[in-house]
Amino acid sequence: MKFATKAVHAGEEPDLDSGSGDVVIPIHLSATFARKDVDKPTRGYEYSRTGNPTRHALEVRLAALEDSKYALAFASGLAAETTLALTVLRKGDHVVASDDLYGGTRRLFVHTLSRFGVSISFVDARLTSRVMDGFRKNTKMVWLETPTNPLLTLSDIRALSRVAKRRGAITVVDNTFMSPYFQNPLKLGADVAVHSVTKFISGHSDSVGGALMLSDKKLYEELRFNQNALGAILSPFDSFLALRGSKTLPLRMERHQENAMKIAKFLLSHPKAKNVRYPGLKIHPQFNLAKRQMKGFGGMLSFDVDGGLPEVRRFLGRVKIFALAESLGGVESLVEHPASMTHASVPRGERVKLGITDNLVRLSVGIEDADDLIHDLAVALG
Repeated sequence: MKFATKAVHAGEEPDLDSGSGDVVIPIHLSATFARKDVDKPTRGYEYSRTGNPTRHALEVRLAALEDSKYALAFASGLAAETTLALTVLRKGDHVVASDDLYGGTRRLFVHTLSRFGVSISFVDARLTSRVMDGFRKNTKMVWLETPTNPLLTLSDIRALSRVAKRRGAITVVDNTFMSPYFQNPLKLGADVAVHSVTKFISGHSDSVGGALMLSDKKLYEELRFNQNALGAILSPFDSFLALRGSKTLPLRMERHQENAMKIAKFLLSHPKAKNVRYPGLKIHPQFNLAKRQMKGFGGMLSFDVDGGLPEVRRFLGRVKIFALAESLGGVESLVEHPASMTHASVPRGERVKLGITDNLVRLSVGIEDADDLIHDLAVALG
C-alpha cells in the first residue's frame, strides 16, 4: 500500500472472523482483560499498561507510516525520549546532539539525564565534521533534529548515520517537523525515529502523545519492556484520536506546505520581516540537502521581526487568526516566541549564540486559506 492508503487502513482492518467487523477500531477502555486459562492471556492482552488493542492499532499504523518494523506509543514525545534514553544509555555514556534542539529535549539531557551520569556535547550538526569532532570513546548516541526547532537548520541524516555506525553509536532523529509523510529517517540510515504524535500525526491539537519507530528487533524488545516497566503509555482515547487524525495526514501535510511556502515568499518581500527561514526557499543555505533527503518542506517556518522586543510584542499582540500558543502541527495556525516560550529554559547566552534572539518568532502554518493568513500577518506587522 502507498502512504495515503496506509494512513487510512493500517492497524484498522475490520475483524470479520471473531470480531464485530468494526471499520474504526473501538476505544478499549478496559484496564484489565479476562482470560479462560490462567497461563494464557486472551489474544495476548492482560493489563492495559502492558498492551491495549487500541494502542496496538496505532502502533501498527505508526510503523507502517514510517516504514519501520516496529513502533511504540507513549504519553508524550518526551515520555518516548526518556524511555529511549533510559533504555540505551548507562552511567558514563556520552551523547552528541544538535545544538539547536527543542527546549524540552535539551532540558531532559542537561537537567535530568546528567544526574544519572550521562554527558552530552551540543554541536552544530549542519556540519558532519563538527559531529565527528564531538565524538568520544564513550559516545553511544547521536541525537538529531532535522529540521531543527526553531531555526529550521538541517543535518545530513545519511552521512551522520554512517559516521555513528562506524563508531558504534546509534542515530536518533526527531522527525516531528516533517512527519513520516515528508521524511523517513530510517530509510536514510538512522536507527530510531522519534515523533511528538501531538503534532502533525494527530494534527488537531486535542491529544498529547509520542512515538518511537525502529526496525531493530533487539532494541524494540528492550524498549517495549521499558514501555511497560516505566509506564508512560498512551491512553486508549488518545490512541483513538491519533488514529483518527493520522487518516488525513497526507492531505494536511500538502496543505501545510502549500500555505507555508506562500507565507514564506510573502515574508521575504515584507520590510519588517528579516531572516526568513524555510527549507523550501532557494535562499535557504541547505536547500539542496532538503530536496535530497525530504519529499517536501513542511509547514514550519521562522523569521525575525525588525526592531526590538517591543516590536515583537506588538506583532504578537495584533495577530488574530494565528493563535499565540506553544505546540505546532495542528490544523490551526499558531505563532510563538521561542525565547519566552518553548526555549525559555535555555540560558539566554546560549540562546543568543544559537540565533534564538528576542526578535525570533516561529510559525506553525495551518490549513486555513492562505490569503487570510497572509492578511493577518500583514496587519500585525503593520
